[in-house]
Amino acid sequence: MTFFDADGKTGVAARDLSKNAGDARGESSGESSEESSLARAVLAAGCFWGVEARLRRVRGVKASEVGYTGGATHAPTYREVCRGKTGHAEACALAFDRAELDYEALLQAFWTLHDPTQKDRQGADVGTQYRSAIFFLDEAQRRIAERSRAQVQERLRLPIATEIAPATRFWRAEEYHQRYLDKRHGQVAEAQELARVF
Repeated sequence: MTFFDADGKTGVAARDLSKNAGDARGESSGESSEESSLARAVLAAGCFWGVEARLRRVRGVKASEVGYTGGATHAPTYREVCRGKTGHAEACALAFDRAELDYEALLQAFWTLHDPTQKDRQGADVGTQYRSAIFFLDEAQRRIAERSRAQVQERLRLPIATEIAPATRFWRAEEYHQRYLDKRHGQVAEAQELARVF
């Protein structure tokens, strides 16, 4: 399943976001009229290989793709993003079934898979492309993200560095990055790699 059109836009982000407005519970947050049971989310939490592998395992996530978003460069490549000059973050775009998983629960999983207090890095990966970010697709997602961040902040001593920003064009990463850990190491080695990354 893919939810990108030919020029790299997400199906939702490319449309008028006012048509996707949901309520504060996130029940229709990110909803597409063509696929009413599916909602979309775009999250960044460090290197997208491990992020995708972890989020793909969340019950209710139906599809995932990694790519670049939040910057100004048109059709960036991995090399360009790694140089830190594009402004893009490595991110994961998700389609999830609202009957199984709401946006708030998805964000709870997001907070647990990285250290949101690290600015422009995750562990040994340093640079703005590794920043923690929630790219909201509509006003409901923005409200839920801000409330979720405030709740997590109450449990932490250090300030959260996670950016909450409107979703912009999402550029799908090169094919070799999609499900990278599955392709490179297989299921058994993936668990070992995740232990190292996280």
